[in-house]
Formats: sequence, C-alpha cells, structure tokens
Amino acid sequence: MTLTFWYDFSSTYSYLAAMRIEEKADEAGVPVEWMPFLLGPIFAEAGYDGTPNLVTPAKADYMWADIARRAHHRGLPFVKPSTFPQKSVAAARATLSLSQRERPAFSRAVFTQEFAYGRDISDFSVLEAAAKDAGLHPDTVLEGARDEGAKAALFASTDAAKSLGIFGAPTFVTTDDVLFWGDDRLMDALCWERTGSLPEGG
Repeated sequence: MTLTFWYDFSSTYSYLAAMRIEEKADEAGVPVEWMPFLLGPIFAEAGYDGTPNLVTPAKADYMWADIARRAHHRGLPFVKPSTFPQKSVAAARATLSLSQRERPAFSRAVFTQEFAYGRDISDFSVLEAAAKDAGLHPDTVLEGARDEGAKAALFASTDAAKSLGIFGAPTFVTTDDVLFWGDDRLMDALCWERTGSLPEGG
C-alpha cells in the first residue's frame, strides 16, 4: 500500500499539496512515495504553449487569488514569484538523486523558496539554500542536480507520468493505478488507497 505523489516544482497547487501531504498521510496510515516530474513536455504534447492556468488573464487571476486564499487558510506564506512558471529541471533532478527519506524535506524547502520567498528555483544558490533548510549537504544536492543518472531519472519519471495518463500536478496515484488530480483530491486519494472507496459523503 503506497500512494505516489507526482508533482512539478513549477506547480502552484503542488506547493499546497507538498506542505500537507505527510501530515494527512500519516493520519491515514498511508505511505507516500514522492515523485517529481516535468509538466512541460506533457503540456506541449497536449498542444499548450505553456501552462493552461495562464491561458487567459481571467483564469490566471483566479489561480493566483485561489492559491493566496488557500495558503492563508492553511497558515502558509505565499508570494507570487516574479517569473512563472519557473524552470524546475534542476530542482527535480536534485530531488531524484535523493532517497525517498530525504525527498520530502528538500521538496518542501524548494517549494518554500519559490512560493513563500518568491525566489527563482533554477538558481543553484536557491537550491543550495533549500538543501541547508532541509538539513542536507548543499554540495551533494548540487552534484545531484548535475548528475547524469538524475537526468536520466527525470526523463524516466516524466515518461512514466505520461504512461499513467497524468496531465497535471499534483496527481496522486494509488497502488491500483487510480488517478486523483489536484490538491483538493488529496483526501479522496488517501481514502481510496486505504479502503478502495471514496470518503463517506465525498
């Protein structure tokens, strides 16, 4: 029994999910596997020129307002990054070079740098700061971002996401390959993984 958490560091709603999934999964007794991937190639194959959340000014304005509301409700800091979407390749590679035990803290630290401080996560100095915040050795993390094995792992994780039919982030995939898309489907995904059904009243 394991729920796989698929996320892209450039995804606003992945930030919301990353900051609460461990607590909710622990309460449900469900182990979580953290799996970063890239949405860019998936969006491109779907015919999008960038993220669908920015396809119109109205949709973009709604997303930023919604993220700010939800972050405030959960007591999370939120700053709209000056550049969006950000290039998440280096952060994803660095994460994939880490063990499953190390990924949650580093991933949360990267999301915090991006959406709490508004910093550019394609900057290696920002990843270095995230590594320190996660209690990891910065040199090890930066080496991972450049590692050929991590590059191959990122291609593989993105291809695996495509094969599962993932089209957005965050996506939660149960052991029996049932997909739940969006931060607002986290509790449904946890319940399905544990019981094979949705929560009562859900």
